[in-house]
Amino acid sequence: MFNIVLVHPQIPQNTGSIGRMCVNTDATLHIIKPTMFELDEKAVRRAGLDYWHLLDLKVWESLEEFLEVHQQSVERFFFATTKTTNLYFDAKFQKGDFIFFGGESTGLPKELMQLRWENTITIPMGKNGRSLNLATSAGIVLYEAIRQNYSSFKEL
Repeated sequence: MFNIVLVHPQIPQNTGSIGRMCVNTDATLHIIKPTMFELDEKAVRRAGLDYWHLLDLKVWESLEEFLEVHQQSVERFFFATTKTTNLYFDAKFQKGDFIFFGGESTGLPKELMQLRWENTITIPMGKNGRSLNLATSAGIVLYEAIRQNYSSFKEL
């Protein structure tokens, strides 16, 4: 239904939790290397519980490799970032969209977001916070995309 793209994730537990969410929402998880951990690490599997073997997982050696394969889909790329004022609930998500999230301490590369700056999205937060947990952010945005396309989702 949707594609969650993690660009250089750093914390295995977040990736495992996002993988579990993807299984439960029929989303594909794309992981762009390098990562700060091995995908077969116990922490990833523990967070993903017994869902990991059910995950539609695509691992890419580089961002360039991913972009080369998906160049026809750029208009359906959405980039979660704290560097924009575009609110995620104002985005118009469609089945098959790619929703990108950056590494926990680095965020997404600016050059990547410039491919479709108008598709940058943010989650509103109070003035005292810098960012939300990666898995939490992915859940918030993915479930908004599902809410907007619920008739397709409930047919799964």
